[in-house]
Formats: sequence, C-alpha cells, structure tokens
Amino acid sequence: MKLTEIGKKISELRNEMALTQGELAEGICTQASISLIEKGELDPNATILYQIAKKLGVDVNYFFHIGSTPRLDYINEVEKQLRALRIKHQYTEMMEIVSIEEKNPLFYNNPAKLQFLYWHKSIYLFEVKKDHQQAVSIMEKAFSLLPNKKRAVTELEMEMMMALGTYQFTLGHYQEVIDQYKKVQAILDETNRIPADKTIRTRLYYNSSRAHTRLGNLEESQTLLHEGIDWCIESGELHLMPALHYQIGYNHELMGDYEKALEFLDYSISLFELSPDHTYSTFLSEKRSNLLGLLDQPK
Repeated sequence: MKLTEIGKKISELRNEMALTQGELAEGICTQASISLIEKGELDPNATILYQIAKKLGVDVNYFFHIGSTPRLDYINEVEKQLRALRIKHQYTEMMEIVSIEEKNPLFYNNPAKLQFLYWHKSIYLFEVKKDHQQAVSIMEKAFSLLPNKKRAVTELEMEMMMALGTYQFTLGHYQEVIDQYKKVQAILDETNRIPADKTIRTRLYYNSSRAHTRLGNLEESQTLLHEGIDWCIESGELHLMPALHYQIGYNHELMGDYEKALEFLDYSISLFELSPDHTYSTFLSEKRSNLLGLLDQPK
C-alpha cells in the first residue's frame, strides 16, 4: 500500500461526504490518528482501515488497488465527457459511456463516483426512454449509495435533487417543482454554503421562478428572478442573466405591462447577443414584434 495515496483518498472521500476528521474518527480511533493517516504519516491497521472504509461507503479492497493506475485522471476525464454530453443533450452517447463505466471498479468501488453515473443514467431514462418511474428509482438508488449519518448533502446530491425538480417541471407538476427546489435552497441557506458550481443557486432562482409563473404566482416569480440577478452580479456567474431578464419580461407581459415587458426583453436580447452560439434570435425577434404590436393597439 502507498500510505500517502491512501491518506489522500481517505481525505477526498471524507470531504466529498462533508465529514470532519473528528466525525470520521468517531467509534474508530482519534481525530489525531485520522489526521496522521490522511497525511500518510500513520499506517492504519486492518481493523481501522476496514472501519474507515465502511464509514466512507467503499470496500476496503478499494484502498489496496490505489496507485496501480492513473485512476484520478481517468475518472476526471470520464466525468468531463459525461458533463459535456449532458449539457449538449447527447443522452444516447452519454448512456453509452455510463454503461461501460458501471463495470469499471474505479467507479463501482467508489460510491460517490457510482452516484455520478447513476445520476446520468437517470437523466437518460427520463429524457430518452420517457420512463419517469425508473428514472426516479435510479436516482433513489444513487442517494442510497452514501450513508447520510452525520454529514452534509454533497454538491452532487444537490444537483440530483434539482434533476428531480426538472423531471417534475416536464411533467407539469409545478408545485412539486417548487417544493423540491425549496429543499435545496434550505440546504444552502442553513449551511451558508457557496457551491463550487455557482450556477446551482442561479438555476434554483430561475427554475423556481418558472414554476411560479406556470402557477400564476407572478409576484413570487419576479422576486426570485430579481434575487437571481443580484446573485449573478455578486458571484460573477452571468450564464443565466439573459434568461432571468427574459423571464421577468415575460411575467410583465402576463401582467399586461407591455412597456416593461419590452424593456426586459431588450435587456435579454442584448445579453443573449454576447453569446455567439445562442439559438434564440428568431424567437426573440418574433417576440419583440408581437410586443410592439400590442403596444401599438389603441388603449
């Protein structure tokens, strides 16, 4: 065994599960021992290593294989490919990779990484197979992979919770969407967390606002959208700024305030045009013409 690599992996798994060294040590050894093990300065005996593996949700043999392959680079590359395919909605290609890596011990011996695969498998089942029940079942299986005792919800698990909200939106279950996103919002608020992926909070504001709009809760929607814009400015994460402005304008349109609707639509068009690969030019142009027609109507 390579002590430094085992210690590093224990530290990585512990942080993924949001456990402190003291929490990992509880019932096993001292916090100081965990600290030394993670630094590669203490060789854990078989009993301690087994108990650590059990609490971290991996098979103890996982640690004995560390160092034999450039596993971290490979895992990172697989995850990078899956993210890119998901964003591009290339779900079939995404599932091909998932099917291969499910049989890879680098994934199936690591619950956090297997959880990542199951998340993408669930998306495939929902988007391609249109099997909502099975998609939710796989997501529930993913959640069960990591023990939830004395740990915070991971960022990946927040993404999975948000995916469940997306499923509900597609099915037209808008109150369920709001309830699901409130759970994620509560996690962020209770822990005062700033996710590494800052778009998580932006997407919470945007997707929740859309569900409120569908339910006719326009004031609640507007509040969330303005909070989303404030967060974008504060965090410097501007990816959804055009969509947030568009949705505000759409809400004003539904309220019958066509001047405000046009104002925010023009904001959104200006912001969308900063992204050369956006595909909404025709739709936005037609939307603007319709609003101008409504403004030209006699009052």
